[in-house]
Amino acid sequence: MRINRSTSVTEFLFSGFPQFEDGSFLFFIPLFFIYIFIVIGNLIVFFAVRMDTRLHNPMYNFISIFSFLEIWYTTATIPKMLTNLISKQRTISLIGCLLQMYFFHSLGNSEGILLTTMAIDRYVAICNPLRYPTIMTPRLCAQLSAGSCIFGFLVLLPEIAWISTLPFCGPNQIHQIFCDFEPVLRLACTDTSMILVEDVVHAVAIIFSVLVIAISYMRIITVILRIPSGEGRRKAFSTCAAHLGVFLMFYGSVSLMYLRFSATFPPILDTAIALMFAVLAPFFNPIIYSLRNKDMKIAIKKLLCSQKMLPTSAS
Repeated sequence: MRINRSTSVTEFLFSGFPQFEDGSFLFFIPLFFIYIFIVIGNLIVFFAVRMDTRLHNPMYNFISIFSFLEIWYTTATIPKMLTNLISKQRTISLIGCLLQMYFFHSLGNSEGILLTTMAIDRYVAICNPLRYPTIMTPRLCAQLSAGSCIFGFLVLLPEIAWISTLPFCGPNQIHQIFCDFEPVLRLACTDTSMILVEDVVHAVAIIFSVLVIAISYMRIITVILRIPSGEGRRKAFSTCAAHLGVFLMFYGSVSLMYLRFSATFPPILDTAIALMFAVLAPFFNPIIYSLRNKDMKIAIKKLLCSQKMLPTSAS
């Protein structure tokens, strides 16, 4: 394909909102409140874990890190979606698009690695309870948390650097509600066969993480079912239920989004999958962690009550 450098694209236009044209503000309001809930809900979970000494253990430490990442994960896309819903322009600069892709997917990668780490943590806790304190030391826990974040951000740098070198000369319409790899790569004025390679790399990473988590939980469930006490089984299941729920939400939406290869969906279904992946899954995470865990509920109540009592004590 011949590239016309004189018509180089400097910004992209989002076209994933056409079905919202007549009532964009009606979609803006619920999305705005969902975003506020995600931020406040995850902040509450984060500070509840940090301020309650009873929750200072590897499992809750991973949950607090995951909640912190969720805030920035949604912040990478939702504020721009909100702007697009009430704006006629609905554009983003090339640099802005690259940055959105980088932070959104880096944070998503970090969360995926952290979920895998949490599954291994639960495996060790339930299948090797006597060795758990010596294996999951505070130092190892900190290293795993930091490693998940660092690797999640480093692994995407070559990919984003490569995309930044591609020529974009038109058209400039991204058929999605945020910048994503495949919609952006399809706009490059060069050979786009690398899209298949991108799909394969992403698919391998997703499938590997899902397999590790699935194998861990199959082993965990096998061990739990052998526990003679019904109360013991219930307690063991309850400690894993929240993580398993978040895992299903996260990787279920990720699989719909990135394990379809060349399959094409109608625009409205494409938008719905993107919303589930980028908005709904993060929305339910603080609910799952707070409602499915007795210790977390107690910690959140203590946090909220202490905040209410501050003005009274100060007076």
